[in-house]
Amino acid sequence: MMRTLLISLAAIAMFGCSEKSQSQADARVSGDVPPYKGASNDPYVIKGWTAGNKTEWDTQMRSRAQFQNEYVKTN
Repeated sequence: MMRTLLISLAAIAMFGCSEKSQSQADARVSGDVPPYKGASNDPYVIKGWTAGNKTEWDTQMRSRAQFQNEYVKTN
């Protein structure tokens, strides 16, 4: 009885120590693409924007950020 209990506890302890790593380095997707190359068929894409155009993407991100700037809103 005692031997079975010790073996069971040892097995549980070993399963508890075999947790997989959760670091971000392990979670990276190798096929990930930059955001400015987004989907060209997305209904939420702004009209006239073409996927892969980095300068247009940066310009759009800057203009969207200005709408969130409280200093610009108050003045």
